[in-house]
Amino acid sequence: MKPVAQRRSILKRLFTSVAGLAGINTIAHAGSRTGSPQPDAAPEKEAFTITTDEGVPLFSGSTKMGNFVFVAGKGYHKEGDIRVHTDEVLKELEKELVKAGSSMEKVLKVNVYLHDLNDYKAMNEVYRGRFGSKPPVRTTVAVYGGVPGDSLVEMDCIAYI
Repeated sequence: MKPVAQRRSILKRLFTSVAGLAGINTIAHAGSRTGSPQPDAAPEKEAFTITTDEGVPLFSGSTKMGNFVFVAGKGYHKEGDIRVHTDEVLKELEKELVKAGSSMEKVLKVNVYLHDLNDYKAMNEVYRGRFGSKPPVRTTVAVYGGVPGDSLVEMDCIAYI
């Protein structure tokens, strides 16, 4: 199967699985469902979890379900321009993906949240090529009020394993 067709197939399975978990009726194409998560299967939790002061989990760095890994938003909260922030955020995404058994080449979807839309071109210069020759689908928005923690950019992603 060609990489583009493989990604489409994986995305279709992902959305069908997520819709099924949410109780939304879907019509799926007949075919192989090898590796698809069971509707009642609980997601695997990674060891890395952010907790509040009260010790209650706030969110996980990533969560696995079936053959998919969902990586939480990563930001960079130190000095630097958009190029530095983008590079560091992409490095953090890659670390989380590798830890979960995936890679940048297996990313299907990326969400990019910019502090300032004027940084779009410079962010793209650093982003380009980081996901291999077949980049994932992407949504990029400027966030009203800025990205939390004074990061100039935040990114999250969905990948397969």
